[in-house]
Amino acid sequence: MTSLDLTIRHADPGDAAALAALAARVFRETFGPHNRADDMDAYCSAAFSIEQQRRELSDHDRYTALAIVRGELAGYAQLHAEPPPPCVTGPHPLELKRLYVDRRWHGGGVAQALMAHVLEIAQRRGARTLYLSVWKHNRRAIAFYAKHGLQEVGTAPFWLGSDLQMDPIMMCALPETTSACSSDSAEFASH
Repeated sequence: MTSLDLTIRHADPGDAAALAALAARVFRETFGPHNRADDMDAYCSAAFSIEQQRRELSDHDRYTALAIVRGELAGYAQLHAEPPPPCVTGPHPLELKRLYVDRRWHGGGVAQALMAHVLEIAQRRGARTLYLSVWKHNRRAIAFYAKHGLQEVGTAPFWLGSDLQMDPIMMCALPETTSACSSDSAEFASH
C-alpha cells in the first residue's frame, strides 16, 4: 500500500460534494450500461446529491471512510446500522452499504484496504454479522466479497428508479478479535 500513498480517513459533512461526484460517477460507470438512463438519473439524483451526501455524513448510524491516493479521492466505503432483510440471521448485524472505487484504482489495493478498514470499524462498533446487497450482474464485486468470506444468503428488493431489481444479499460472521470474516459455523464457511 505504501507505493500508492494511500490514506483512509473518516468522512465528514465537508466531504459531501467530492463524495457525491465520485459516487455518482462510479455508480453510472458500473451500472449505467446495463440499465435505463431515466432509472439511472432518478436514482443518482436522489442517492448522490450533495445534500443527500451531507445528510448521510451527518447520520450517527452511518460510518463513511474515504480512500485518498496521492491527494485524490480514490474510493469510499460506508457502513449503515439499520434493520436487515429477513435473510440476515446473524447476531448484531451491520450493513456494508457501499464500497466504491474509482476505475483508475481497480486492482491497486484500494478496495482491499477499504474492506479491511470497514471490517475493523464494524467489529469496534460491536457488529458480529456483516451483510451487503450486491447487483446480481456485478460478478467482480461478488467475487471480491466472496474472497472476504461473505456468502449469499437470500435476496432483497432494490429500486433503481422505477425498476424493481432483486439483489443478492451476502453476509458473514465477524469474529471479536480479527479483521476478517469468520467461518465459525459451517453456514458461513468460506475458505
